[in-house]
Amino acid sequence: MTTPTLSVLDLVPVRSDQTTADALAATVRLARVADELGYRRYWLAEHHNMPAVAATNPPLLIAMVAAATSRIRVGSGGVMLPNHAPLVIAEQFALLEAAHPGRIDLGIGRAPGSDPVTSYALRHGAGGVDDQAVSRFPEYVDNVLAMMEPGGVGLSVAGRTHPLRATPVASSVPTIWLLGSSDYSARLAAEKGMPYVFAHHFSGQGTAEALELYRSRFQPSAELAEPRTFLTVNAVVAPTHAEADRLALPQLLAMLSLRTGAPLLPQHLVEDAERLPVPPQHQPLLEAMAQRWVIGAPDEARARIGELASAYAVDEVMLHPVAGAFSGADPAASAAREETLRLLAG
Repeated sequence: MTTPTLSVLDLVPVRSDQTTADALAATVRLARVADELGYRRYWLAEHHNMPAVAATNPPLLIAMVAAATSRIRVGSGGVMLPNHAPLVIAEQFALLEAAHPGRIDLGIGRAPGSDPVTSYALRHGAGGVDDQAVSRFPEYVDNVLAMMEPGGVGLSVAGRTHPLRATPVASSVPTIWLLGSSDYSARLAAEKGMPYVFAHHFSGQGTAEALELYRSRFQPSAELAEPRTFLTVNAVVAPTHAEADRLALPQLLAMLSLRTGAPLLPQHLVEDAERLPVPPQHQPLLEAMAQRWVIGAPDEARARIGELASAYAVDEVMLHPVAGAFSGADPAASAAREETLRLLAG
């Protein structure tokens, strides 16, 4: 069994003992650990108006993390393109690539990343109503691709064509990925000859079907000759399996709330999570989620990651380290998330 390359996905979680400033400080520390340990890439998500997630603006987070690291690729996992004008995203990522050449990834998604009210507030003036913004997604992707190229794109206005470039003199462009949790982006990525990632860490179902669809329909492009993908998975690794189970509980309860429509709160500390009763009717869902995650001691976790990489025929696995924290932990750090990365790299 080949050992896959490891990467990191970060939603910038906010615990009950943290401020947003603390969560950002913890993310910088985690990124530096990943950089030092040789992880391939560090991606940051886009979610809005969520009490337990501070990853609201991937370009700002990418700039922060790229400046604090030296080697690791930094990118979005992903930017939800219908929320933004394509030119704005092209400009932001062209500047990031200029500042950190060869280290920037632009992962693009189609989902709202939030509730309907927040989506409306985001998209007002930057893509029209929701249906219009989503239906024009393929066009928006093409616009971002074209505007970041050194030659830019020609924009026709009032019978005249005007040059439009994301940045005046681009010498390189970010690697651009399509992301998704359904077969829509798999089909689109295959059609356009782009790299593709399925959100296995979130969905856990339909991964094999989406990857098969992508690979079987892939059309080579000037940028990519063969399909390119990897796997994302939630991970909690500790010196013992029992400790890993305890550290996984806060995030499992948060996901249970999301799936069952319960109020979303900042992530509980481990001791607080252990005091919360789980309704009997929800216990099977909790256990099913845990079985899809990588939770355990280092040797069993590494073996599980290898099995997943083999099962889905990928040579890279992006870990979403979701370990919680015990009472009294440093608010400006995520020690257990850092330990997950260290134990798996060891």
